[in-house]
Amino acid sequence: MAEDDVDFVVLAHHQDDRWHVLELPPRLGEDFAGLVDALSHFSSDVGVLAMASVNDDFFVIVRQQDDRVRMLLSDFTAALDWPIAADLVDELKHGIPDEDSDPVPFGDLEILRDLGVTSVELELLCTDDDLYPDDVLLDIGDQLGFGDQLSAIVG
Repeated sequence: MAEDDVDFVVLAHHQDDRWHVLELPPRLGEDFAGLVDALSHFSSDVGVLAMASVNDDFFVIVRQQDDRVRMLLSDFTAALDWPIAADLVDELKHGIPDEDSDPVPFGDLEILRDLGVTSVELELLCTDDDLYPDDVLLDIGDQLGFGDQLSAIVG
């Protein structure tokens, strides 16, 4: 995987009644452990979020709340070809999908429920073939209240 395969990586943390969104280095879209480590450098009253879009193909959301790390991969089959997806699947103690696996979301679909994005809505966004990963993440950012900041980074 090359850094230019990473569309963007952002971190969002909520503090002082507002969201703050930062662009992270693209290399963190290749490095699951590094992405999780980046979260630990920020504090937030609702948890710190990282979002990575890779190759206009899939996205990863990671959320750290206190000592708990929650994660979601938009397409389970991405673990066949992309190290960050394979590492996430491995972190959740699950085997890599086989070639016949369906492109379904994998991980914690409840990751954003307390922030207003239900698991049903998240699953529908992940499985909508007409949406690119950046479209989904921008929609999620709008719902959470940091869509304008995310849009400024994504372009």
